[in-house]
Amino acid sequence: MLDKLAAIHNRWLEISEQMTDPEVISDMKRYVKLNKDYRDLEPIVKAYKEYKNIIENEASARDIIANENDEEFRDMAKEELNELLSRKTELEEEIKVLMIPKDPEDSKNAVMEIRAGTGGDEASLFAGDLFRMYSKYCESKKWKVDIVDITEGTMGGYKEIVFNVSGNDVYGTLKYESGVHRVQRVPKTETQGRVHTSAATVAVLPEAEEFDIELNPSDIRKDTYCSSGPGGQSVNTTYSAIRLTHEPTGIVVTCQDEKSQLKNLAKAMNVLRTRIYELEYQKHLDEISSKRKTMVSTGDRSAKIRTYNWPQGRVTDHRINLTLYNLTSIIDGNIQEIIDALQVAENAERLKEEMG
Repeated sequence: MLDKLAAIHNRWLEISEQMTDPEVISDMKRYVKLNKDYRDLEPIVKAYKEYKNIIENEASARDIIANENDEEFRDMAKEELNELLSRKTELEEEIKVLMIPKDPEDSKNAVMEIRAGTGGDEASLFAGDLFRMYSKYCESKKWKVDIVDITEGTMGGYKEIVFNVSGNDVYGTLKYESGVHRVQRVPKTETQGRVHTSAATVAVLPEAEEFDIELNPSDIRKDTYCSSGPGGQSVNTTYSAIRLTHEPTGIVVTCQDEKSQLKNLAKAMNVLRTRIYELEYQKHLDEISSKRKTMVSTGDRSAKIRTYNWPQGRVTDHRINLTLYNLTSIIDGNIQEIIDALQVAENAERLKEEMG
């Protein structure tokens, strides 16, 4: 393991040197890639330095225990050795996980889409609850949420909402949310007090950067129309809403959130690029899902991944059989515990793959 770590450390030093080369700095695409590699290797390098330090201190503690005559001094060395060995075991486990090759998409921003599924008005209200849950979670992570497009439900909530999330390692954290989310509760419209089951679909896509997808402008048809919905006085009077159609793939993207046509165009282009990129990325996900058992992050949108049961205050993630009885807190955006458990499950699977 030390040899592997030393090689990674050398690669990190090499990248650090390359990033100061004027030729590299002038090639933006290359510089961005190196900068990302540098940041990705940093946690492993940090762990390697600590690990090396532990090994050196362990050798000196053993030397004291074997050769020192002063009893008190030897006791201190024994105590130190126990602490070192305990931390060494912990660190070895951490390093194993750190050395699993990272999905290069994980560090990207994300485009999220929430759509009301079966259940009519109740499904739209639930889609609204999910959007609020993710907004609060993103706020706690200091991530920026930017709405692209909204279709409101007749009784509140959303039939569909598309939004960008930007920050550190956004996609790698939120990718586990892709799939069908079910809600079991008594709808506001229900007079008999019966519990209904409704659903909403969440899709999380890695945001495509300009380097990832070359879009040919002649392949894109652009239509403008008047916005509808939230946005104040100017909503229905200016042609600020944008519809883009990518003719080779048939993908259609709309954006009407901003009052400015230019801003809507920029947001719509971003989502279009991401959707086209997703066609390729989905092949990669399908390949992964054929190898893995728990479907932790296969991106299969038809898979029922989670149930939110209001009468019992219960949330169950079906992929890892995790049940928590703190629904109110989870709907308030406290989903970190679920994401951590999913990441641990995925890392365990990937570790098995690496070992196997």
